[in-house]
Amino acid sequence: MKNNSFLRLALATAGLWLLTGALATTHAQPGTGGPAPQAPDPAAVPLDGGASLLVVAGVGMGLRKLRQRRRAA
Repeated sequence: MKNNSFLRLALATAGLWLLTGALATTHAQPGTGGPAPQAPDPAAVPLDGGASLLVVAGVGMGLRKLRQRRRAA
């Protein structure tokens, strides 16, 4: 029974994945006259607030582990 539900979920996921891929290719409109893409600056680094949130989360997890070890000892 558990294997049957996994198979259904896998087939549904694959079907949705294929459907979204097909829709993305059918809506493309080449030659619409939009702006031409520019080459990115090779020295540009895309760092923003997300990186700082990851650092804060890592520090928080580290502190939590340290507190758990001290309580266990």
